Amino acid sequence: MKMSFPWLALGLGLVIAVLLGLSGAVDPAASPALPLLLLLLLNEFGFVLTAIGAGLALRDATRDGFSPTLLMLIAGCAALAAGFLWLGLKLWPGLT
Repeated sequence: MKMSFPWLALGLGLVIAVLLGLSGAVDPAASPALPLLLLLLLNEFGFVLTAIGAGLALRDATRDGFSPTLLMLIAGCAALAAGFLWLGLKLWPGLT
């Protein structure tokens, strides 16, 4: 069972989430350290990356059978994708 991309997606998604958190994107009262367009691009890349990672891991799980490690991988990628979706909507000007 080859699961290299979902693991890579989870790792890069966590790095992007930490970067967005440290840049001040999560706190609406603070001025972000990065420009808004860069924050939105990083957020969208993180969302697409983790959503594809969750989908590929789910495909592998249905084909090869579910395991606890694979379920945690699917849950991690899906949670990060949902978090990136929420943050992207929160960052978008005029929606909040």
